[in-house]
Amino acid sequence: MIKVLVAGFMGSMGQKTVSMVKKNDDFELVGAYNPGIDTVHLQEMGMGDQVKLFASLDEIKTDADVWIDFTVPSAAFENAKFAIEHGIHPVIGTSGMTDEQVEQLKQLADDKQVGGILAPNFGISAVLLMKFAKEAAKYMPGVEIIEMHHDDKLDAPSGTALATAKMINEARGEQQAPATEETLKGVRGGDYHGIKIHSVRLPGYVAHEQVLFGSQGEALTIRQDSFDRGSFMSGVELAIPAAAKATKLIVGLENIM
Repeated sequence: MIKVLVAGFMGSMGQKTVSMVKKNDDFELVGAYNPGIDTVHLQEMGMGDQVKLFASLDEIKTDADVWIDFTVPSAAFENAKFAIEHGIHPVIGTSGMTDEQVEQLKQLADDKQVGGILAPNFGISAVLLMKFAKEAAKYMPGVEIIEMHHDDKLDAPSGTALATAKMINEARGEQQAPATEETLKGVRGGDYHGIKIHSVRLPGYVAHEQVLFGSQGEALTIRQDSFDRGSFMSGVELAIPAAAKATKLIVGLENIM
């Protein structure tokens, strides 16, 4: 039985995670963390007396094996550090960390021998899109990315879009994007080593990504759509047992699939 603490349990993804953990016979929900939450919320959610509720990092005392983090970009790094330093294996679904922060967590995980998983996306379709895009980039290096998310998403570009761009860059190498004179600043999107990334934030969307490849006389579009946050739970279920036995920080769900 793997004991689980969910950080950010009051959010949309946190709620889905709590439900999934409670339904899985191999997992036990032992803790829930959300700043500023009181015990009334816990009772209303029917999580049971065995689940310890924490409103700050300083309060946390738990025997959890795995820390699942669906919080906000400004908190995720410190949360992950706290988990590793206290022997809890993190599963980090919060995007927005810098490359430097990820490297710090990797080093800390190595030092403590407490590994985990950091994934920009837990949707199986999104992971497959990234893998397919990396393969396509070997043959069609002209590429742009469009990612579309709900209007409450704080970071842009999405972690998935940035991870896709990194994988494409590994496959094709750095290239310059076509020269453009912008008459409206920023209209060509962000630039990652010559890969243009465009972020859309609109109500009604959940998480969607298109990777557009163009070559002489032909084009290829790879697209994935996540219509419901419940679709991410299959990836989280895969990540929990893998994280529980990891001795290093694994970046990307594709590395355990």
